[in-house]
Amino acid sequence: MKLTLEEFFKLLSQYEIEEIEGLRLEGDIEIELEEGSFAGVLAEVANEINLAIQHLNNALAKLGISPALQPQVERLEGKVLLERKFEPFRVSYSTAIQEVQLGAKRSEGGSRESVVKLGGEKSLPFYLFDSPQPNLPVISIDVFDKPIPLPKAVREHYGDVMEDPAEWAKKAVKFGADVVTIHLVSTDPLLDDTPPSEAAKVVEEVLQAVKVPIIVGGSGNKEKDPVVLEKAAEAAEGERVLLASATLDMDWERIGNAAKKHNQVVLSWTQMDINNQKTLNRYLLKRLKLPKDSLVMDPTTAALGYGLDYAYTNMERIRLAGLKGDEDLAFPISSGTTNAWGAREAWMKDSPIEGDTPWGPRELRGPLWEIVTGLTLSLAGVDLFMMMHPAAVAVMKELISTLCGKKNKIETGDWVEAEI
Repeated sequence: MKLTLEEFFKLLSQYEIEEIEGLRLEGDIEIELEEGSFAGVLAEVANEINLAIQHLNNALAKLGISPALQPQVERLEGKVLLERKFEPFRVSYSTAIQEVQLGAKRSEGGSRESVVKLGGEKSLPFYLFDSPQPNLPVISIDVFDKPIPLPKAVREHYGDVMEDPAEWAKKAVKFGADVVTIHLVSTDPLLDDTPPSEAAKVVEEVLQAVKVPIIVGGSGNKEKDPVVLEKAAEAAEGERVLLASATLDMDWERIGNAAKKHNQVVLSWTQMDINNQKTLNRYLLKRLKLPKDSLVMDPTTAALGYGLDYAYTNMERIRLAGLKGDEDLAFPISSGTTNAWGAREAWMKDSPIEGDTPWGPRELRGPLWEIVTGLTLSLAGVDLFMMMHPAAVAVMKELISTLCGKKNKIETGDWVEAEI
């Protein structure tokens, strides 16, 4: 039989009872607690239990029964049960990610006023409890050697310089680029079919226009890119430019040898396949004897909107494998974050789906698409982001600095510092 205390005392009041022996009361006590520190909550629980016992004793006294219940919980106000300090869970990995320098100063055989270093991590990104992050991720802004179709939100920032790659590069630096990427798209046989020697002159012009490291990209033509990148490597002798890219289905050997000969760095590009990434890296490192400090990986960025989760998973697996001792994958990772603009949600004015809810202004939507793509992949271990929109670049820099603890200290609150 189950009764509430109120029902129990109402039942007793119907009889003249002088003494009760062997009484055992069992039940639940409901206590409403307000938010507070852990120690404060414990104190409140103890006080509420003592109060419940007091009420029960008062009720028994009204029935003429001598109170026999004594508080069993000591009041906790101002007391500490146990002293424990918050200690984060730490993981130690066996291998550090290879550090790679882009750019070379005069004392190093180049002409750059600044250089960037990629990699060097001994833990997952931003896990400062495990290991300090020696080099923050860096951002490159894309520049092209001829005007190309760009989303309006991007084009409005570069429209006045798109005819001049050198001026475009200068503007990229003003927008905060740590590195400038010059894409030699005009070399494509289906476009202008610019000769490699002329494309190399554009590389020289960009090198003279800016003093940050540069990345040189081809047009994507598998037959011509190796020749173009070879000429670019020669024109940028000793500058430690990143040649983008060597792939398994082109003459990667030619690109790798050019990098070795002229002291450049190779971007090893594969399409979301960790086994192909291992294979290409192994070819470059073991067959060509490319120095380990001259290799950066690009496992391909599928941006927000069409496969970001797949890109993230692939990059995270690569980074974990590298940290755990896979020497073929322990290299910095690059992300073509501008792929975010390939998603229709980034650039279309309105949804093409009839009856769909409004998408909002694309001048905000596009940069946000690029930011979310970059921020997400930064958590997978990306060291180099290739981006376009100035606002997206500024926000990414702020987020990276914050996550690395360089600025804007985040208040952790009692949940980290409480002693219980």
